[in-house]
Amino acid sequence: MIKWIISDMDGTLLVSENQLPADFAEVMQMLKDRNIMFSPASGRQLSSLQRHFKPYINDLIFISDNGTYVWQDGKELFSATIPENTVRKILEILKDIPHIYPIVSCKNMAYINTKNQRVIDELALYYTANEYVESFEQIDLNSVIKFAIFTEKDSQHIYDVLEEKLKDCSDVQVVISNEDWVDINPANVNKGTAIKKLQEKLGIKPSECVAFGDYLNDYEMMQAVGESYAMENALPEIKAIAKHIAPANTDSGVTKTIRKIIAEQDKLQQK
Repeated sequence: MIKWIISDMDGTLLVSENQLPADFAEVMQMLKDRNIMFSPASGRQLSSLQRHFKPYINDLIFISDNGTYVWQDGKELFSATIPENTVRKILEILKDIPHIYPIVSCKNMAYINTKNQRVIDELALYYTANEYVESFEQIDLNSVIKFAIFTEKDSQHIYDVLEEKLKDCSDVQVVISNEDWVDINPANVNKGTAIKKLQEKLGIKPSECVAFGDYLNDYEMMQAVGESYAMENALPEIKAIAKHIAPANTDSGVTKTIRKIIAEQDKLQQK
């Protein structure tokens, strides 16, 4: 029986930028009535996720910042930070790469040092708690959980550049979030590792979990659960490892599939 459903946000649960499916509230009530947990798992900042799920803020486990910050019932469950010396090294490397705009993400605030309006508009989609600083030296470099890098170039190109420049840095890993964003996360931390920690903490088996995703930062998450759904609009790499294909995000694929899962479980329980 399924006890926990986990979903990526952009390109997966959201039917368009910052819009939940029209029937999400109804589906959430169906899950609550059956004691099935729901978690958003996203590269987005915690405050952005909380804004989307404000009516359910005490009902969910939030997996934010690609698994580096996990939160429930008003408190942190666990988090991961990048060592300060590595943060400083990354900042020096980023200075020499053209056409990028780094966001330094801490647990409760994201920092930028550009006034480029396109970047500010993009930032507002994913980081609702954000602040401009003249220099990243103004922030606490011991509390960095992630770098999010907005690029005017193809994200694959920036990923390749960063992979090469950070190849000797074992503290971090580079991940493509979408065509415009590349993230630098703490090493060996991702949505999948966060889910595994929670499975152990909550006593839930992988076979009792379902995950929905569409992009490369969902890769490990899809492997941490028993039932994985790639969206119809997902990358081929994600479709290749998923057990199932769900309708596209624009077709409310997540809520449609959850309804089917619930209906199947209800039938089994009636036998």
